[in-house]
Amino acid sequence: MKKKNVVDLKNITVKFDDDVVLDDMNLSIKDGEFVTLLGASGCGKTTTLRIIAGFVQPDSGDVLFEGERINEVPAHKRSVNTIFQKYALFPNYNVYDNIAFGLRISKVPEPIIKERVAEMLKLVNLEGFEKRSVDKLSGGQQQRVAIARAVINRPKVLLLDEPLAALDAKLRKDMQNELKNIQRQLGITFVFVTHDQEEALSMSDTVIVMNEGKIQQIGTPIDIYNEPQNAFVADFIGESNILDGIMKEDFKVCLDGCDFDCLDKGFAKNEPVDVVIRPEDVDIVPEEKGMLTGEITSVTFRGVHFEIIIDVQNFKWMIQTTDEHKVGEKVGLFIEPDAIHVMKKSKYSGQFGDYSSYSDEIDELSIVEESDDE
Repeated sequence: MKKKNVVDLKNITVKFDDDVVLDDMNLSIKDGEFVTLLGASGCGKTTTLRIIAGFVQPDSGDVLFEGERINEVPAHKRSVNTIFQKYALFPNYNVYDNIAFGLRISKVPEPIIKERVAEMLKLVNLEGFEKRSVDKLSGGQQQRVAIARAVINRPKVLLLDEPLAALDAKLRKDMQNELKNIQRQLGITFVFVTHDQEEALSMSDTVIVMNEGKIQQIGTPIDIYNEPQNAFVADFIGESNILDGIMKEDFKVCLDGCDFDCLDKGFAKNEPVDVVIRPEDVDIVPEEKGMLTGEITSVTFRGVHFEIIIDVQNFKWMIQTTDEHKVGEKVGLFIEPDAIHVMKKSKYSGQFGDYSSYSDEIDELSIVEESDDE
């Protein structure tokens, strides 16, 4: 059965002074989805969340909830709850009273509150913590209390504004899995904001990539990673080699003067295009067997693989491989047709591409870190 839209944003524009934060945004969010708004700081993702919550009014456009316009509906009357990066738990309340707070404000009878709090404690794996002071909880436990408090009144939509940002790396991964499991059990819509690409790809049903107040692409995590729509998305989601190409004809693109078979079609004959090739999709082969040839300029061990920079006609490719190679080696690159993704030229063409500065950037970062330690 086709899922209905629970939230629709129609032609939403938001300006702060002279800055356009959201630029004529259109977005539909389906009931029961785990949706992630992904982008760097200042891209408009948190403002989008606040529009849905009712904390910010759009300068123009409509906010629809289950088909009804709710622009003038105040935040506390929307069937939406928000979890912020700072959980805003009540330090003078224990776990039980924090979770029960929203129901008590709504004057729900105590026997029902007791039943619902027990249900929430089980959901977030905090059974037996009812009387514990929230100040005595770990960051992950406080996160769980915040989730339980937010969902106990059964909102249609739960908004999460970078809620895992304050947690350490291991706990963050654990909470990513827990959040996804909680969302599946509850079956309500989660709208999650993050700047972390891995987090977005691992948790979401749908990823919305944003930049400069505009949506760059909407899709499943696999689609966003494998089929980026422009150079910004290709660069922002994981590592990418982005090259200038010429689409000779359907299923054939020219890179560095060489023709490659690909799976793309529908471009004009000899149309200039951007070509993205992921580092893990290129095989390093003996020089004489390569479709392109170059020299290795950098090798970095990353634990599960090596990151290798190869200079091919002054374009620095990044290749990820489990095979060890040495700086100075002359090698060939072999690329299968399904590893080549052709994109239309966009305003981001030429802004992203090779890894010429990759080694230098690492050196600069290490110098900065050393000076910070001092």
